[in-house]
Parts: sequence; structure tokens; C-alpha cells
Amino acid sequence: MLDVITIGDGMITMNPMSKGPLRFSNTFERKVGGAELNFAIGCSRLGLKAGWISKLGNDEFGRHILCYARGEGIDTSKVDLVDGYPTSIYFREILADGSSRSFYYRDNSPTLTMSEADLSEDYFKQAKLLHISGVFPSINANNKKIILEAVKLAKKTGLLISFDPNIRLKMWSKEEARDYIEQLLPDVDILLTGDEEAEIILGPNSLETYFQKFHEFGISKIAIKQGAAGSVGFDGKQIYTAPSIKARAVVDTVGAGDGFDAGFITSILKGIPFEKALHIANAVGAMVVSVYGDNEGLPYAEDVQAFLGVTETIER
Repeated sequence: MLDVITIGDGMITMNPMSKGPLRFSNTFERKVGGAELNFAIGCSRLGLKAGWISKLGNDEFGRHILCYARGEGIDTSKVDLVDGYPTSIYFREILADGSSRSFYYRDNSPTLTMSEADLSEDYFKQAKLLHISGVFPSINANNKKIILEAVKLAKKTGLLISFDPNIRLKMWSKEEARDYIEQLLPDVDILLTGDEEAEIILGPNSLETYFQKFHEFGISKIAIKQGAAGSVGFDGKQIYTAPSIKARAVVDTVGAGDGFDAGFITSILKGIPFEKALHIANAVGAMVVSVYGDNEGLPYAEDVQAFLGVTETIER
């Protein structure tokens, strides 16, 4: 049995060994990335059984990502290696002030070979929750159809659905993102969004209005990530505020949102009260930003416990 399943591409991340414009970077360190894969890794390290649905190139990079995911304890029985489509790569540029940009090379992504037929009802029946993000459907029209079918199948098989809009305006326009996300929201049980994304979806409003409007879609649990300010949440009855937790150092913010998602979903599935789940999610996000890389900073449950300095964290 699985706790969570997710759908998305896996990529090779090339991190520069020096800071500055990418054109002056001569050496790179190979890593593994991808928003949905990061989430699965985060959940697995925190003690959940996670499954990942994807396709990778039948090449050395694809094999590396597959082995990496397996090494993290993720079920990869629904990940295929396909011929003729190179595993996607992206290069990161990190400037002296710590800011970064990413340059993607995935026009001929192996996930283009995916279809609704790759979604197995029996596989969904093994899980408790389907997690989706806005990254995968923003890549192409085919992925939009796959996610809509996955949501339909999740509802049919009784899974909870968690959703992180994770809107990247390099991938699609505000209008396109909003129109697609509005199709998903009525089926979402847990929404994990940033305040800027909430504004894109619903327009400028107060937090209270965001909670009310999202709740009107039928969403039972809503968490709004506010970066250094912490997070706020709504469980349908009460608004909770979770102050930020100071990171040991802020060296790389990539993957912090995925870490927050993993911390919150793990907590909820383990029966931890909503307010404490927000606190744990903030802690995971703070730990991620102190380490370079997409998922290298994602902690294990005992790491969260040590970071918070308490005897109980990811248990009730």
C-alpha cells in the first residue's frame, strides 16, 4: 500500500560550481530535480510510502534518476524508460547575491509519450492521496489532459487530492493558468498555495477572502505559504497563523515550497492537528533553504525533531 502518489517529470539539474552569469560557468555538479519528484522524496524521508508516475529517457541520465528515486524509497513501478526522447535537463545560474535562474531543455521530453492510459485504477486504489502541482500541466496540452484524468480517477477511487498551483509564468500566462486551475479546484481537498498565486487565481483580496472563496470550491483544508513570514491556514472553521521558523542559513530557496507541501501532507495523513501541521511544514521549508540543491535539504523525521528541539514532531 502507498500513502501518496504523484505525477510529473524528473530532470537532471546542472548546478554551477561558481557564482555568476551562466555563460561564465565552466563546471557543473549533476543533481536530480522536478517539483513532483521533490515532493515524493520529501514525503518518503518523513516516513510516508510514496509512488511516482512518470517517463524518463532510456539513457544514462534517465537511469540515474530512476536509481536515485528508488534509493529514496519511492515506488517507481509506474516509471518507464522510453527510447527516442532524451531525459530532460536544466541548468541553474546562481548570482553572487544568491538569486538564481533556470534554463530548461525539455522540448522533446519523455513525458510526451505519456497518456491517460498510463494511469492505472488498481495503482490509485493502493494510495490514500494524489498530489498534483501546476508545473506538470503547464508544460504542454497533453499533460493537462493527463492531470484531469488523474483527478477523475482519484475521485473515483476515493483518494484525497492535494494541489500546489506552483504557477511559473515562464511556462504559461496568468490567464491560461487561472482557466486551467479553476477546472481542478472543485475536486481539490487540500490546497497548498503561495499568496502571489492566490492573487493570480482569485485577484487581489484579503487572506480571509481567499480562504472563503477557495472554501466555496469545496476545498476543506487551505494553506497559504508566505515565505519568510511563515504560513496561514484554514480548516473550514478557523484561521491559523504559523510564524516563520528561522533557517540556520539561507543559501538556496529552490525546493522550499515542495518541502512545505511534503511536511504538511505527511502531518495531515498522520493525523497531526492542522495548526501543528503548518508549524512542521514551515520547519521543513526552513531546513530546505539552508542546503544547495532541489531536494538535498529535504529532512528525515528525526532531523525535523532535532531542528525543532522537541520530543514529538511527525507523530501525533
